[in-house]
Amino acid sequence: MVNEQVHVIDLPYAHHVLTKLRDKNTKRKEFRKYLTELGRIVGMEMSRVLDYKIVEVETPLNVYAKGIELTDLEKVLLIGILRAAIPFLNGILEVIPSARLGLISARRIEESNRGGKDFDVEVSYVKIPEIDSDTTVIIADPMFATGSTMLRIIPEIAKKGIPKKMIIASVIATRYAVNRLLEKYPKIYVFTVSIDKELNSKGFIVPGLGDAGDRAFDC
Repeated sequence: MVNEQVHVIDLPYAHHVLTKLRDKNTKRKEFRKYLTELGRIVGMEMSRVLDYKIVEVETPLNVYAKGIELTDLEKVLLIGILRAAIPFLNGILEVIPSARLGLISARRIEESNRGGKDFDVEVSYVKIPEIDSDTTVIIADPMFATGSTMLRIIPEIAKKGIPKKMIIASVIATRYAVNRLLEKYPKIYVFTVSIDKELNSKGFIVPGLGDAGDRAFDC
């Protein structure tokens, strides 16, 4: 998939961690730890699309060095989709500790399954700060499978204002979900560790890693 809005993280260590998450024998405690670790990695990778300025600092050797300063960090709003996003979101927060936080509880209505590629989504809780034209919104959801949840919650987020930019942070996405999202919102960025090829009839990513929420919280 060639699209400047889509960033697939090609880092061996990230794929080492992803392999641990895919392994059905990985226990709950380790699963959460690995989700958090990928949150850190994705958080760092997302800095590629944040604004920055050139600065000059004085080193302990009394000489000056040019560098960069990310100017968006204080203007990030990080929104987690409950519940699988919690460990993943915590990892991103370690990279962007100054981010404001929002939470959305959204779940698929399984009975509405339309061929494994589209679901109605129930949104039962939305707590998001106000958004202005300087805000960078990051939506954290480890499994970006069908795009149904994103397409449902983005209008909810927009009720708080229109941001400068919006980024989807995930662990695994599908081509179908990415294409579906960008068809409607072509300026959104997507950061993910893997784009898996298939969805099964239940809307699960294949090969995927199973139900991230169930595996992280055992319920």
